[in-house]
Amino acid sequence: MREVWFWRRGQLTAHVLSDEVYAEARESEVLSGIDLAELASYLDRPTASQAIREYRAALQARRG
Repeated sequence: MREVWFWRRGQLTAHVLSDEVYAEARESEVLSGIDLAELASYLDRPTASQAIREYRAALQARRG
């Protein structure tokens, strides 16, 4: 894996492998353009399916 995400204290952070060491990155390299803070805001839903539906709806609304 060249990228892993960590969930800590309500925040998602991306860590990218470089020279055999993972370092925190400002954004995902694997999923460029994804807003990790926005994604994290949906993780407190009662079910995973509800979180997925609401996140998907937000992305679709943004596209217009």
